[in-house]
Amino acid sequence: MNEHVCDVVVIGSGPGGYVSAIRASQLGFKVICVEKENLGGICLNWGCIPTKALLKNAEYMHFLKKSTEFGFKLDNIELDFPQIIKRSRDVANRMSKGVASLFKKYKVNEVRGFGFIQDKNTVLVKNDAGEATDRIKTNYIVIATGARPRMFPGINVDHKKIITSKEAMLQTSVPKSMIIMGAGAIGVEFAYFYNSFGTSVTIVEMMDRILPIEDEEISKELERNFRKQKINILTSTKVVSASAENDKVKIEIEKKDGSKESLEAEIALNAIGIQANIENIGLENLNIEIEKGFIKVDKFMRTNVDNIFAIGDVAGAPWLAHKASAEGILVAEFIAGHNVETIDHDNIPSCTYCQPQVASIGLTESKAKEVGYEIKVGKFPFTASGKAHGIGEATGFVKIIFDAKYGEILGAHMIGPDVTELIAEIGVARNLEATGRSIFKTIHAHPTLSEAIMEASANAWGESVNI
Repeated sequence: MNEHVCDVVVIGSGPGGYVSAIRASQLGFKVICVEKENLGGICLNWGCIPTKALLKNAEYMHFLKKSTEFGFKLDNIELDFPQIIKRSRDVANRMSKGVASLFKKYKVNEVRGFGFIQDKNTVLVKNDAGEATDRIKTNYIVIATGARPRMFPGINVDHKKIITSKEAMLQTSVPKSMIIMGAGAIGVEFAYFYNSFGTSVTIVEMMDRILPIEDEEISKELERNFRKQKINILTSTKVVSASAENDKVKIEIEKKDGSKESLEAEIALNAIGIQANIENIGLENLNIEIEKGFIKVDKFMRTNVDNIFAIGDVAGAPWLAHKASAEGILVAEFIAGHNVETIDHDNIPSCTYCQPQVASIGLTESKAKEVGYEIKVGKFPFTASGKAHGIGEATGFVKIIFDAKYGEILGAHMIGPDVTELIAEIGVARNLEATGRSIFKTIHAHPTLSEAIMEASANAWGESVNI
């Protein structure tokens, strides 16, 4: 068995793990990162990055369908779907190699295998057969093992006809029909992608709207756009069972009134939530506390064992790569004795990369009222944006909620072109405690999409001149 000694062991190399490992090494620690598969974890290899590559292809397909509006007559366009998938995989592989280069640059050592916590200062690394190949003695352990699609009784995922997001990125041909179970970010992104290439898509969502955690007006606007794109949407509808039968998938659903129906499609995607990867990593050896299926941590991401931390998806919501990275940096700096600022979970942006894009941060309008704020709400539609018309994507709006008394920015909710890029302005503004008036008194370049933020802010005070 190989023996190692280091200061910090990070188990998992996703956007939380690899960032934490690099930051710890920058701060002078000897660091080992344990990874069972490709560097970069789910995000770089099977999540954030390859899906965005696929969605860019869908955007191009969207453009090609309306290219005559831009003066292009494109006849006999051939679709090479395997090349679309290959490009996505190439992007993922390139980014994974980038993490390897960063590890080399910052002297982070990598050990391949499954990390298992033997005691508070020892991590065993096991191979696929369960045999221990390495023993690492360490002062600190950072658990960054991530999460996976949640499985439900009655939904018989076979990874062929009833698939997860991973298989959805590896299809060799465009299915004629697809049922997507779950209308969170993963569900709606794949709905948009496959619909763009001609798949007849049906979304089934148990809640009363798609993207149910978003502001209600945002959900309604996305649903309106999806229906316009001929995506079938069934909300307030529960999936009772799903099974592959011959060449089809049969889905039994139950509607709000209790009535039941059967749906059929060529393929089905299970996109109903995630569950933490907490099994078989040794948590029970130290009685590390679990809460609602995720590792319980304090504001410094510390477990009930003082030298063991958990970050990213395994430590609970929100399940976002950028949240994991921020937590990874926080832990490294906390271990180094820095006077760290804890994560402000109310100021973490959420983005969905379908078209139109969706982005949000802070409180929804209903939540702001619920907690007792007297509010001002400013809205600005992209139909009034010259830049949005210029790029041919004048759909959606920006909505910003302010505290009426002090002008504090309580939340922002956007749907439309490139709003996943625009949301950062609100994050910075909230972090600096800017007011609504300071936003609309800041000169924004014209013509830009970002003007919609300025105009929405002005609208809340009745000072917008463009709507």
